[in-house]
Amino acid sequence: MSSAGKWILGIAVATAGVGFIVLAFSVFMLATAVTASSVDTYDETTGGSSSGRVALIEVTDVLVDSEDVIRQLRKYRDRSSVKAIVLRLESPGGGVVPSHEIYEEVRRTRKLGTPVVASMGSVAASGAYYIACGASRVVANPGTITGSIGVISEFTNFRELLDKIGVQNTTIKSGEFKDLGNPSRPMREHERAFLQKTIDNVYDQFVDVVVRGRGLSEDSVRSLADGRIYTGEQAYDSGLIDTLGTLLTAVTIAGNLGKIQGEPRIVRERESEKLFDLLMGTETRKTIEQMGTRMHNRTPLEYRFNY
Repeated sequence: MSSAGKWILGIAVATAGVGFIVLAFSVFMLATAVTASSVDTYDETTGGSSSGRVALIEVTDVLVDSEDVIRQLRKYRDRSSVKAIVLRLESPGGGVVPSHEIYEEVRRTRKLGTPVVASMGSVAASGAYYIACGASRVVANPGTITGSIGVISEFTNFRELLDKIGVQNTTIKSGEFKDLGNPSRPMREHERAFLQKTIDNVYDQFVDVVVRGRGLSEDSVRSLADGRIYTGEQAYDSGLIDTLGTLLTAVTIAGNLGKIQGEPRIVRERESEKLFDLLMGTETRKTIEQMGTRMHNRTPLEYRFNY
């Protein structure tokens, strides 16, 4: 083949490659758009021998948004057939605000007459434990990882890297603390002290929630609330939870609190199948959604267990 022919072939292959990338990206964007617009869900009722229902709401992954959990709490507490709610917690915690908003909605749901039982899975720590403190009862497996009562704020410094690649950053600000946490320079001591005061204030709020929710003294809670994690068994011995057991244990307790005669029927939401699920799989879609949500809802203060 002549050099001209090879050149033409190369252009053709490159054009085809670009076309394939554009097509794949277009399909991805279309699938994502369909996913975003297809939010219809349906209730699935399983098991049980009685007409009384216990709603199961799952609180999973890092907590970056409270909207969906709050929506479900309001939906089920207004449904006459639902006598109690179980919150299944599988989360290391997350943002301070979503943790508190879900906690407040759990307390409001209880005040309106619907018992709420927190059921801890493998990990239900920090912000997830914060939420549990609003429940009527807290159930954990003996091996559950919980606790991690505290606040964390992380800042990355790129100064040395920027110096190596010859990049300079100029900041024009209106006040001394406006560029607090600027990654292009080291944090100053008075800035660190200011941040510590802020974190201490949010930490005190967490302690107050545990004191109120668990009926423990403030001194007892502060001795437990140094950020350490506990197994479910250790948490039970310390008074941080009420009962050791499984999800079924939590459902049974919820049924009793809701005065359900016989074995409760469980009602939960299931997402309808979406185009992106068919193309890439449900787990891939959920991972992409979670990454996007985390990037969009980044917060400097978190009730989160790092692992």
